[in-house]
Amino acid sequence: MMNGFLFNPAVAGSDGYTTVALSSRDHMVGFENSPRTNAFSVQGRLMHTNLKVRKNIFNTPTLSKRSGRVGLGGYIFNDRNGYVQRVGAQFSYAYHIFLRNTQLSFGLAASTFQFSLDYSQLKFRETDDVYNESFANKVLVPDANTGFYLLRKDLYAGFSVVNCFQTRIKIGGSPLDYRMFRHYFLMGGKRFNMENTFSWEPSFLIKGTEKSGFQADIQMRAYYNDNYYMGICYRTGSAVGFMVGAKINRFCFSYAFDYSLESIQKYSLGAHEINLALKLGDNARRTPGLIRY
Repeated sequence: MMNGFLFNPAVAGSDGYTTVALSSRDHMVGFENSPRTNAFSVQGRLMHTNLKVRKNIFNTPTLSKRSGRVGLGGYIFNDRNGYVQRVGAQFSYAYHIFLRNTQLSFGLAASTFQFSLDYSQLKFRETDDVYNESFANKVLVPDANTGFYLLRKDLYAGFSVVNCFQTRIKIGGSPLDYRMFRHYFLMGGKRFNMENTFSWEPSFLIKGTEKSGFQADIQMRAYYNDNYYMGICYRTGSAVGFMVGAKINRFCFSYAFDYSLESIQKYSLGAHEINLALKLGDNARRTPGLIRY
């Protein structure tokens, strides 16, 4: 929930800023070779130099036809789970349209990653197996993602599909044939402003595949002066967590900790995630009426 662009290409440029972000998550602290995911992303909006803001008969700001509606972005990532590693990149294109005071965005992304196994750590029952050296090979896997995103000043919602083509993974001459299943993400949230400098925002993220079922993250965040927040999260049947964040000038920092409710808690200290971001540009000039930061 700290960087929706990583799983929904329609988010690219939606808030009007150019955002550079770095994310790192350790999924099982306390385990040797704990699963870990790192990602570096850049996304923003292409703006024309002759941007004009006008008001319609409803007195709501809209963008002229020649104003920027295209968002672009990309990220690189490294995901390691035991002896399995994926290193890849994604390029995203988004198109934004205004419906009065609501922005609707559509996104497409092309992705590719290198799938590999740490062959030096694998142990085979039969050392003369004709396929064992096949696992030393690395495989390049292309695919595509898509999504849409709706944004208002105090409301957002989105839906995306990752691994649309469910690309098959064939490792060398190995008889094993894997494939990447489609992942589905549905997210949404609404900000409620109080009379003073406080506000609160309930949100949700539902995620899953056709094979593994679905899981929901339900969150509640409290903001102070729109620059600092604290929150709690419940992941259905899996974990509880808390998060804190701050925005100082153009720099954003957030930290989240998850504590598992499953039996693995006997061995793991939980999951830690850190996000750092730099937001450039003038949000009010780019997307009038949609200032959320």
